[in-house]
Amino acid sequence: MLELLNYEFMQRAFAAGILVAVISPLIGTFIVLRRLSMIGDTLSHASLAGIAAGMLGNFYPLWGALAFSLAAAIGIERLRKRFSQYAELSISIVLSASIGLAVVLISLAKSFNADLMSYLFGSIIAVTMQDIYLMLALGIVIILSVWLFYKEFFYIAFDEDGAELAGIPVAALNIYFTVLTAMAIVVGMRIVGILMISSLMVVPVAASLQLAKSFRQTMLFSVMIALVSVISGLFTSYYFDLAPGGTIVLTSVAILVLVLIRNLFGRR
Repeated sequence: MLELLNYEFMQRAFAAGILVAVISPLIGTFIVLRRLSMIGDTLSHASLAGIAAGMLGNFYPLWGALAFSLAAAIGIERLRKRFSQYAELSISIVLSASIGLAVVLISLAKSFNADLMSYLFGSIIAVTMQDIYLMLALGIVIILSVWLFYKEFFYIAFDEDGAELAGIPVAALNIYFTVLTAMAIVVGMRIVGILMISSLMVVPVAASLQLAKSFRQTMLFSVMIALVSVISGLFTSYYFDLAPGGTIVLTSVAILVLVLIRNLFGRR
């Protein structure tokens, strides 16, 4: 069963997948607790515009994805200040602009091809060493940032006003956290796909919230669930010739359903 690991493309896929499984829930835990689940979809659509720009400009698409998603992240935080009473509008505005820009750039690049599809839905064979290096660099930045600013992110997630009164630079950290979310989107798109990476940020966290008794446990369980989802999803997608992104997300959803059923019958 493990003979698939003899192939270099599968080795790259598993290396990237394990990195994604660690990074996505780390960011996703804070996203869910801050009730910003839609921000992942918004930034993933911004990264799609960056992919299309890369294909149009004939440069490495992930650089375009990173640039566009970072710009969208900063734009969301700027708009949140403008619409302080309607903060969710900032996400909707950036999402609409990102989708429109992506469609226009794709039409200009005439790039709705197999390569673009691999970014949309994820691909086992499309992961290159260049992708791995970029994902690893971004992953290290994300992990170190969560470790360094864990207490601040935790405080902001539960009480933003209280954090500000306590002297925490909330505005700056909000921008930085949104930037980290954009980085996490870029890390995961090669394996899970642009259209489904936000699901891997949210679904394992939703399952872990049903099991954990503390914030740290929630983060730990969500990483474990994501690892199981990614590893089993990659095995399944390889042997049954399925899209890895959809297989990984469906596995995580199946785990969530099992946890909900367990809790339902456990209370009786």
